Amino acid sequence: MHSAACVFCDIVAGRAPATVLRTWPDTIAISPRHPVAPGHLLVIPHPHVIDVGQDPEVSATTMARAAELAAGLPACNVITSRGKAASQSVFHLHLHVVPRADGDGLPLPWTPQHAARATSGSRA
Repeated sequence: MHSAACVFCDIVAGRAPATVLRTWPDTIAISPRHPVAPGHLLVIPHPHVIDVGQDPEVSATTMARAAELAAGLPACNVITSRGKAASQSVFHLHLHVVPRADGDGLPLPWTPQHAARATSGSRA
């Protein structure tokens, strides 16, 4: 099933442009429009599933594909969001695979870099 108003459904169906990095029968990996690190990619299931909580089977398959890609990296984050409050902006399940390196400076909410930026940014 595809949603008529979903950019990821359009990409999966070949109706919208994307840099496709890998394909499987049930999933694709693409380059995001705004990568946060070199090698950052998105893993997207073919069926329109809104988020990781909607269809556990599709979510598990999508995670397995992301894990295949992550296995080839020395370090990475594999991240998905569920819901607007969790920063989900495209409501079609997708997993970010973000390669990491020591000292890359990419902060995550639970890292010391994030806390340092939040503290320094709050000073007037």
